[in-house]
Amino acid sequence: MPRASVPVILVAAAGPAGVRTERVDRTAGAGVVVWMVAIPVPRGVTVGVEEEFLLVDAVDGTPVGGCDDVLAADRARPEGGGGREFQRELLPTMVETATDVCTDLTGLRTELAAARARLDRAARKAGLRPLASGTAPMAAPARTVTPTPHYRQMARLYGRLTDETETCGCHVHVGVPDRETAVAVLGHLRPWLPVLLALSANSPYHRGADTGHASWRTLVLARWPTHQIPPRFTSAAHYDRTVAALRGTGVLPARAANAYWLARPSHHLPTVEVRVADVTPSVDEAVLQAGLTRALVTSALDAVSRGRPAPDPPDHMLAAALWTAARHGLRGPAVHPVTGARVPAADAVRALLTRVRPALEASGDAREVTALVEAVLAHGTGAERQRRRADPATPWTAL
Repeated sequence: MPRASVPVILVAAAGPAGVRTERVDRTAGAGVVVWMVAIPVPRGVTVGVEEEFLLVDAVDGTPVGGCDDVLAADRARPEGGGGREFQRELLPTMVETATDVCTDLTGLRTELAAARARLDRAARKAGLRPLASGTAPMAAPARTVTPTPHYRQMARLYGRLTDETETCGCHVHVGVPDRETAVAVLGHLRPWLPVLLALSANSPYHRGADTGHASWRTLVLARWPTHQIPPRFTSAAHYDRTVAALRGTGVLPARAANAYWLARPSHHLPTVEVRVADVTPSVDEAVLQAGLTRALVTSALDAVSRGRPAPDPPDHMLAAALWTAARHGLRGPAVHPVTGARVPAADAVRALLTRVRPALEASGDAREVTALVEAVLAHGTGAERQRRRADPATPWTAL
């Protein structure tokens, strides 16, 4: 059974050595504490990971709205236990966690492993178990959103979408020099997002049924406005005008600071957030997502600094690539991120490794990330492993 990780932390951009700033932003009306940390790091690009987990009954795997009980159990742990507070999510059957700012994959791995163990302990004290699955495998009674002003506003706007979006992802935050650069980087990331999804696909079951998809979470989220690969933006101002226009049409909450795109700049820090991946069943796969995402951003930063234009594949081809990754994961066809041709999914993964190889070599991550990729290609994604190990009557036991 998976364990979990640590709460809402976002990464910083590079800057003068030795400078560290920290502040807590209590989002007005949302009841959410967002830690914003900037640690300028001369050694390289910073990275952090957020993870979302389901809370399920320890016997039958049914999702249980026990988030507040788990948070209370965690707060009652002995002083000096370490780690940041876990966070509420859209539904009370979910918990969000995040690492601190990290400068290397070794430190990130340590934080992820320790935090997953911590969440497991807190959930057990509450009589529950944390489950790393992109969707809820077992059916459960209908439930309402977590009672905060922000989530209630979302429920008023989106109706049944909120009640039915019991989805868990792995979000990677990577530091960049400034917000203008963050938007420029997005253009270089767009073709590669489906490959990250294919590697992370971990939601084949939904409410007691096999969906036939590797990432049903992606299909569930596709019903939300803007929950897709972002369009190409010419500047940060262009991005901000687009988000403002979407708010004006009423498809985003009136006070929303950002849209739901699968990659986006932070609205308050110089970072890029890549949110395409399903939550992964293992720490290894979360580290893999972080390593590949940081390498993609680093490669994009190099391209931006050299004045190289971002690729501009047609939006319909990006949509096709994303759907294909969600449908098949790594065991089937994929849309090649460069040529747009139909290829085996493994070929798209190899293309990604080729693209980021210089960045991985520069950060010292090449051997580890390559080994992690080969392991997933050999042993399958979380979706494949769920299907191989599941009792058809209780598929949640796959993890």
